[in-house]
Amino acid sequence: MLKSINHWAFPKDMPLESVFEHVRLAGYDALELNLGLAGAIGPNMGSTPNELAAIRRMATTHNITLRSLSCGLMWEHSLSAPQPEVRRRGQEIVSRQLETAHALGIDTILTVAGYCIDDDTSYELLEQRSVESLEGLLPHAERLGVTIAIENVWSKFLLSPTEMVAFIDGFESASIGVYFDIGNVMLYGHPEQWIRILDSRIRKVHAKDFRRAVGTGQGFVPLLAGDVKWPLVMQALRDIGYADTITAEVGAYAAYPLQAVYDTSRHLDVLIHGEVV
Repeated sequence: MLKSINHWAFPKDMPLESVFEHVRLAGYDALELNLGLAGAIGPNMGSTPNELAAIRRMATTHNITLRSLSCGLMWEHSLSAPQPEVRRRGQEIVSRQLETAHALGIDTILTVAGYCIDDDTSYELLEQRSVESLEGLLPHAERLGVTIAIENVWSKFLLSPTEMVAFIDGFESASIGVYFDIGNVMLYGHPEQWIRILDSRIRKVHAKDFRRAVGTGQGFVPLLAGDVKWPLVMQALRDIGYADTITAEVGAYAAYPLQAVYDTSRHLDVLIHGEVV
């Protein structure tokens, strides 16, 4: 597996050249970039072709692989929103993700299928809207050779691994899969079980840890400090033949924020190699 970290772990005002330098010095194989506003590439949901070419050169110079592109804009622009204009804006964002990923040589984008946040909308209608939005995007993904990977999030939608399997398989396309977030499952399930059920549908993995007793977003803690049964999780990933990035999605420390990047690199070493190194 490839050791990776999300760009959000770095100070928002840090120049991207410095981010790549620290990623290299900390010993990562890959960096996950984000499309969006603060702490992401592009001040207006993207970058120019020249800017993207410069980012790709930075990655090459520092020997860092670019394997996935995340996005923090889908909460406000849900693919399942009741308003058609919001869904259209969500599709535009995902389309821009696909095009940006293609320009950067990235094979997978992360997106969210929808949010069950409207008490007046049935679950079935939410799913219908989500499917219609994604079906409209898949031809573009197939043309560009980039996979749309659906992340399991706290959205009150796609709450079990069997439901996620049925959702993904219903598209009958190799260009859609799962971006599996280990920590996000901990509130309502067991990640090692999800991994075995999702199997080859998993295209990328986010590594987060979580303390169940907290039960809120404050329960996310540094890797190895929570309740994830890491030996079981890592064995499940090996058993399904997963060999791509395991990307830490962690926050910076309040003091000495960059230390989180370096500490997390060692944590991932333990997870990937199964022992203290």
